[in-house]
Amino acid sequence: MSKSRVVITGLGVVSPLGCELDNLWDNLLAGHSGISPIESLPTASLPVKYGAECKEFTGDIENYGPLEKSLQRSIKKNMKVMCREIEMGVAAAQKALSHSGLGDQRNPEHCGCLFGCDYILTRPEEYADGLRNCRQHCQPSRNDLSGWVEAWPQQGLPKVNPLWLLKYLPNMPNSHVSIYNDFRGPNNAITVREASWNLSLAEAASIIQRGCADVMLVGSTGSRIHPLRTLHVTLIDEYASSQPDPSTMSRPFDASRDGMVLGEGAGAVMLESLEHAQARGAKVWGEIVGWGESMVCPAADRDHLRMAIAQSLKLTVGRAGGALGQDWHLHAQGLSMTGGDRSEAAAITDLYQDLGYTAPVTAAKSYFGNLGAGAAAVELVCSLLALDKQQLFGIRNLKQLIPEARWQPAQTGQLPGNGVVHCSYTLQGQAASVAVVRAQTG
Repeated sequence: MSKSRVVITGLGVVSPLGCELDNLWDNLLAGHSGISPIESLPTASLPVKYGAECKEFTGDIENYGPLEKSLQRSIKKNMKVMCREIEMGVAAAQKALSHSGLGDQRNPEHCGCLFGCDYILTRPEEYADGLRNCRQHCQPSRNDLSGWVEAWPQQGLPKVNPLWLLKYLPNMPNSHVSIYNDFRGPNNAITVREASWNLSLAEAASIIQRGCADVMLVGSTGSRIHPLRTLHVTLIDEYASSQPDPSTMSRPFDASRDGMVLGEGAGAVMLESLEHAQARGAKVWGEIVGWGESMVCPAADRDHLRMAIAQSLKLTVGRAGGALGQDWHLHAQGLSMTGGDRSEAAAITDLYQDLGYTAPVTAAKSYFGNLGAGAAAVELVCSLLALDKQQLFGIRNLKQLIPEARWQPAQTGQLPGNGVVHCSYTLQGQAASVAVVRAQTG
């Protein structure tokens, strides 16, 4: 057990507020919103018309950051087996790798990759040719779903791309990144919806602490904008009602909130042992000093989300100890859902009551909604930029704080402190948090 200190040396994002760090920061500070009419889906038959799309990300090779020609060719060749979520994740990871300046200064045996991801739904068009062929070969009397099912093995399946499944497997972002960059160390994927990122970050940091790797490229990607996923979310989750000004739809912790805004995005960071980063003179953006996880199942006699979130936060702050101190900000998940925000606000209140002091709370989802598993990664990058700039961004659209929130929301321009505690959770009761402090390499 080496117990190496783990630092962040590179950042990468694909977000509705921009795919470059400077653009992301400028839009945050200016209070701009990434929520607008959805353009990538026909919305006539959907109950949602607005979302947070990464409109700058077209999937072209130029979206992947600076790449050598050989790497460009490899990625281009494999685009046919990458859906949009995987493309965004790979792009964010390559950006983080480039931003870190690691280059060839690495031992492939000591480099790993870990990715958080949603389960990825296949797009309907993958089966369109097969279904069309089934319909053509069905007898007139059996031109119904049962006839199509019977015809599928002979007439439908041969029309489906034999590599279609590779485009949607949630372990493929880390697989692609590891293959492209010849990372031969630990490689894994975690699929726990919105909690995926913090769980991935904690596991990657633990791998470095155990001495099993010097370098871990950690990313997370997700989307709620998809022909089937969007419909699925609107059937089972609470989504924001349309507003004349769509930028007001995401209202975390506000009394008028009425649901999440659907979005897409990805983020990534490069983790290194402090010794490895110092040896190559890398800029350190932050140090991971604590993390905590909890799982509390729903039950009629308890607020399972409040319990899980509070437990993960208390574990994180307790493990961070003196390295975190008392001067930091908390980056909440802030889904903008009626029940979820109430539980999270109460859990943060519970944490502060135990600590005996409070820290300002911000929530970047007020700018771009819920990016699925990619949200927390983009949010942590936002907070790392705030720590570097020593300027915090507030919560958009917050006019009347809910009573469960007995703490102060952050204001744009105030000092962010020396660290951040980031919280994420799923509605099923999985919660994970991490604590990162500004570069303190002495």
